[in-house]
This record gives sequence, C-alpha cells and structure tokens, in this order.
Amino acid sequence: MEVLLAEEFGFCFGVERAVDMVEEALAEGGGIRSLGALIHNSQEMQRLEAKGVTTINSPSEADRNVTSVIRAHGVTPGVQHELEESSAHVIDATCPFVTRVQHLAERAAKEGRDVVVAGNPDHPEMIGVVGYAPDNTYVVRDASEVEKLPMLRRPLVVSQTTLKLQTFLDVAEAVRAKSETEPQVINTICSATRDRQDAARALAGQVDAFYVIGGRHSSNSVKLLAVCLEQCEHSFLIETADEINPEDLAGVRRVGVTAGASTPNWLIEQVVEKLRTIDNTEAATVA
Repeated sequence: MEVLLAEEFGFCFGVERAVDMVEEALAEGGGIRSLGALIHNSQEMQRLEAKGVTTINSPSEADRNVTSVIRAHGVTPGVQHELEESSAHVIDATCPFVTRVQHLAERAAKEGRDVVVAGNPDHPEMIGVVGYAPDNTYVVRDASEVEKLPMLRRPLVVSQTTLKLQTFLDVAEAVRAKSETEPQVINTICSATRDRQDAARALAGQVDAFYVIGGRHSSNSVKLLAVCLEQCEHSFLIETADEINPEDLAGVRRVGVTAGASTPNWLIEQVVEKLRTIDNTEAATVA
C-alpha cells in the first residue's frame, strides 16, 4: 500500500499565525485566555492548554491581570470592546482573510447597501462578520435561501472563507435575480481553502481510500471530506491516528491523506506513521 500526501494540507496562514502569536505571548510568561477555542482542533488545543492557554466563553470571564486572545475566526466589534475592557491586554489573532470580509461588509453597510454572505450563519466567523453590519447583512447557506430574501439594495456578495467555491458561485447567481442592479461579487474564500480543496480533489481521483485529518467541528475539514467523497467514496474524516480502522484498508493499494487548515503537523505525522504500520502488518492480515 502506497501512502500519498496531497500537495497542500495542514495549517493555513491564519491558523499558523494565531498559534505563533499565542506561543510568543506564552514565552513571555503568564497564561493566556482564549475567547472560544483558538482553532478548531481539540488535540492542538490540549497541547496549548498544557502550556497555559485556557478557553473562556465570554468577555465576562476575562481577567484584568491576564492577556486574552481573539481567535482566528474573529468576533463582533462589541465583543472585542468588552474583551479589551476586561483584560490586561488583547491579542487580536483574527485571520487577515476574515478581517477582509468584516471590512467589506462594514463599508458596504455604510454606503447603504445590502450584504449577502454565503456561509453558515451559526459559524463564529459569520457571527463576527454580521456584527460589522448587523442591519444590512444576510447570511445564506446556499442559493435556495436567497429566494427567501427581500429585494436587495445594490448588494455585495461575499463568502465565508472556508466555503466550497461552487456554493458561493451559485449564491452569487441567485442574488442577481433578487436585485434590480448588478451585484458586486467578491470571492473571499481564502486561497488556502481553495488550494487544499483542489489538491484533495486531484489526489482523491487517484487513490483507493482517502483520509482527511481534522476536527469534526472544523468547517474546512468537513468540506474537504465532501470534496474527497466526490472522487473517492472510500473517504474518511478522522481526528487522530487511533481512529483508523485497518479493516477499511483491506485490498487498498493507494491511500491518500490530507488535513484541514487547523490540523498541526504532529498529528499528520502520526497518521502517516500509523498507515505505514498497518501496511506492514494489519492490512496484510485483513486482506
């Protein structure tokens, strides 16, 4: 059995930046309080917790003697203000790609325009974006939800940074039917998401089985799995190497591996090592 890695996988720029910012702060001494999980990977969060990072659920849990951090998904302006008032210092680790969506929505709202964001309205990133233009923003999961919207005023169409490209394009097309003017369409899906999805799609068509390593609550990991399933029905989303079932690899000659944007290298290495061990022992027995 041959183990093949996708050309693009693992930590994206925004996640790596957030983790690096926290690591640097920890090196200066003292603990860090993260407003929500810094990234969507429980194993990496456990590693950071062991070094002094604790997770809080609201600004009221912050401490004026402790540094707080805004996670990569970002927050609303109101929440950020509350956190700054109740913390010794605030590290803003919002991904720059997310910050761009926030600013685009804010600017359009100030111009009296409506904003349509393709994404999951319950996702922390989307909640933060809406906070920048609360009276002008509609978050839709797909094109079918656009049909329920009122007629739109000179709309701006943007996207959650981890969305599938086709979903965004479908939403943009649907918005055209809801506006008397041509909408402004800006693709805000981050390049890392597109690159990982494209690389996974290309590799999935060449293997017998595929593993996506990532958190089950990670939007980009779930979408990576969906992309892989389009090309390889024998695709699985796992969080750790322990979740690999050797029976799933019976008769498999080539297995592909990719990882979500919040998955650290040390977890990826463990999965690859486990797959190679199965190739030498358990897979042969099962087969």
